[in-house]
Amino acid sequence: MFLPDWLKHYEKGQLNGDLIAGIIVAVVLVPQAMAYGLLAGLPPEVALYSSVLPLILYAAFGSSRTLAVGPVGLMSLMTGATLIELGINDLPGMISAAHTLALLVGTILLLMRLARLGVVINFLSHPVISGFISASAIIIALSQMKHIFGLNISLGLPAYETLAQLLIQLPQSDLAASVIGISSLVLLWAFKAPLVSFLSKTSISEGVAQLISKSGPLVAVAISTSIVYFLNLDTQHQVSIIGKIPPGLPEIILPSLDKALILKLLPSAFLIALIGYLESVSIAKSMASQKRQKIDSNKELIGLGTANIASAISGGYPVAGGFGRSMVNFTAGANSPLASIISAGLVGLTLLVLTPLFFFLPKATLAAIIVFAVLPLIDTHSFKRALAYDKADAFSLLGTFFTVLIIDVESGIIAGVIMSVCLYLYRSSQPHIAIVGQVGNSEHYRNIDRHNVKTDDKIIAIRIDENLYFANTNFLEDTIMQIVADNSAVNHIVLICSSVSVIDTSGLESLEDILFRLRKVGVKLHLAEVKGPVMDRLKGTEFLNNLSKNSIFLSTHQAMQALKSSQQPLS
Repeated sequence: MFLPDWLKHYEKGQLNGDLIAGIIVAVVLVPQAMAYGLLAGLPPEVALYSSVLPLILYAAFGSSRTLAVGPVGLMSLMTGATLIELGINDLPGMISAAHTLALLVGTILLLMRLARLGVVINFLSHPVISGFISASAIIIALSQMKHIFGLNISLGLPAYETLAQLLIQLPQSDLAASVIGISSLVLLWAFKAPLVSFLSKTSISEGVAQLISKSGPLVAVAISTSIVYFLNLDTQHQVSIIGKIPPGLPEIILPSLDKALILKLLPSAFLIALIGYLESVSIAKSMASQKRQKIDSNKELIGLGTANIASAISGGYPVAGGFGRSMVNFTAGANSPLASIISAGLVGLTLLVLTPLFFFLPKATLAAIIVFAVLPLIDTHSFKRALAYDKADAFSLLGTFFTVLIIDVESGIIAGVIMSVCLYLYRSSQPHIAIVGQVGNSEHYRNIDRHNVKTDDKIIAIRIDENLYFANTNFLEDTIMQIVADNSAVNHIVLICSSVSVIDTSGLESLEDILFRLRKVGVKLHLAEVKGPVMDRLKGTEFLNNLSKNSIFLSTHQAMQALKSSQQPLS
């Protein structure tokens, strides 16, 4: 019988923390999920369906104990953009496409696991991810202004066009919707800061205080729904409301497998899978490090893959780990994925008996919940730090940020990957190469430009601080030959390979060229501190066969001593 690892070692003392965290996350999840459904252009019940079975499947197969999976802002934004691109006009068709999209995302994640591609998270630098998420948060916030102010702005526009339309139409704002939306924002802020400060000074227990402080979205939903109902704002002032949400748990369905639809969705599905995985693993690792827990990147592919497939077959759309809810889950004291299972159960209970209460829920309140949830994702700190430490990273952050804002989310992702790779190639194509000398009478050798060291005019020790591959071979050759040209007395070059872990075919050919060119000018090439795996690959190569057997040394000091001795005149 299959049992997840956390359940095999579950202790009774963990139940209290999981129960409290599960309740608190459910309080946050219900209104937030409906809000994210609005962002995706889908009915609220589709988002609620995405908040039941996926949570249970992730709890069974994921590796994080506190990651809260479900509808999230970024995935909802990308799902909405994808559905708009399809040009489907009828709502049932959009819902069906969303199910298929979730199925494709889950399948892609599982295929990535089979191919052991969990390391794909390393291909996007933190500045690029920061720029991407910050720009996406701005797009999400702007997209909700139409609901907060009761305006008619088309979905799917670039951020600058949405902002322009907002400024043009703002004088025609609906007063009732604006009051509800702005009041909801103020209420959410009050629960976030002043109320937390007040509760910390009272004798209320920490668990109760957390439950109260996290219930802001639910309170905003309850108050605004009551106001719309009692004042008939939906009929007298045309305030846009959610309307009827079908009661009952989601039914198990088979998403559409239409070949034409799948081909249209596939590119977006791949990008959604990649971003959902990157976002989820980043959040999971951040929380796990605080409790000395381990996140298995490949296992996360299984957890998130099965969660998305579960969402597809239960009437939902793509899901991922959410930053806000995960932090709520973590700080509320969750000890295991049982907290998520409890949250799923409470969402299921809401679907069974509470959906009629949301009929008069104004969309302005849901929009306010989204705006308040995504604003903390705008990360100015990372840009300031990158600008002060590495302007190239700051450039890649800004490049991704403005590509997302000006063009679209998908282009921003692609631009971020390209800039990350190009930045790596640029840095490694011109590696740091240092001439080193002996520190005093020790066996240590350091950069002659940084330390007071002893050198030998006839022997030059050169340390390359990078792997040898196609992008830097010409730079290495030119640098070594320039050093030889500038030092006419040199007879020996010692290439220190302590920082070299890989030598590709281009690097090998470059070493052969260097060996040949040095011999032509009467200079011998030697290697020192070659790592075992590198030496294993060099064995049997033409380069190593042409290199003298006495030209490979375990250490720089050994090389220098041996070469100095070979130059001593016979007495």
